[in-house]
Amino acid sequence: MKDFRGIYPALMTPFDAAGEVDRAALRNLVRVNMDKGVDGFYVCGSTAEVFLLTQAQRMQILETVLEEVNGALPVVAHVGAIGQEQAEHLARHAARAGADAVSSVPPFYYPFSAQEIRRYYSALADAAQKPVLIYNIPGYSGVKMSVEDLRPLLEDVRFLGVKHTSSDFFMLERMKRVRPDMVVYNGLDEMFLAGLSMGADGGIGSTYNFMAEKFVAMYRLFQEGRMAEALQIQRQVNDVVQTLLSLGLMAAEKEALHLLGLCGPACKGPFSALDDAQRAILKRTLQDNGCLRA
Repeated sequence: MKDFRGIYPALMTPFDAAGEVDRAALRNLVRVNMDKGVDGFYVCGSTAEVFLLTQAQRMQILETVLEEVNGALPVVAHVGAIGQEQAEHLARHAARAGADAVSSVPPFYYPFSAQEIRRYYSALADAAQKPVLIYNIPGYSGVKMSVEDLRPLLEDVRFLGVKHTSSDFFMLERMKRVRPDMVVYNGLDEMFLAGLSMGADGGIGSTYNFMAEKFVAMYRLFQEGRMAEALQIQRQVNDVVQTLLSLGLMAAEKEALHLLGLCGPACKGPFSALDDAQRAILKRTLQDNGCLRA
């Protein structure tokens, strides 16, 4: 099995003027991040505007990324869907296409029981025949899972681990205690160092798309015990994150890529683009924190 630890950009989706996936820009985004030293990619997650995409677009995005990576780094395909059949279909496609692992949010909207959620994940593992990464993101999914809810899955070696997009670091540490060999990723960019300090094996994040070098550096400094230097970088990241949140996260992140010349600024509707004043604020923040040349 590949080593899944480290820094994984949760890839954003570039769109062309017609609203279709801009495959050339996506390939370039992958290459830029590979050159920055990332350890792998997380494809079609929340950052990709995944639930605003068609199944065909999701499959196209994954195939494009896999072609560009060409086996050089691990690729984790998010295949989550509210319906079992849709998720299994995407999981089988991911396996055929060559993804190294699949991931999924828990089924949401309806109040599924913990047993039903576990059955959903087990069926994904059967469908994919690949390692499965559980995606815990209660702030978006609305699904709150406890360590005990997840224990049967955490103890199942078919499950690679957990993408933990939550500030509940007590839960992160407890999950690692259940099975120390599994991989747990920190999912909140503004709390990356905190996640590492509680046992995370790396991170999957959205701002990695345009400032992966900061997370690569923090990860290395943490491993070397150089916490004061790592914290200085975390503060730069947090200055950027604070601005992104104030402007509207998805649109601001896409605009950041646009300012760097990596893709157009468009998001899928109903997201709206930043106005000129917001763009100026974002540009200044990126320049002040070393993400964009003045």
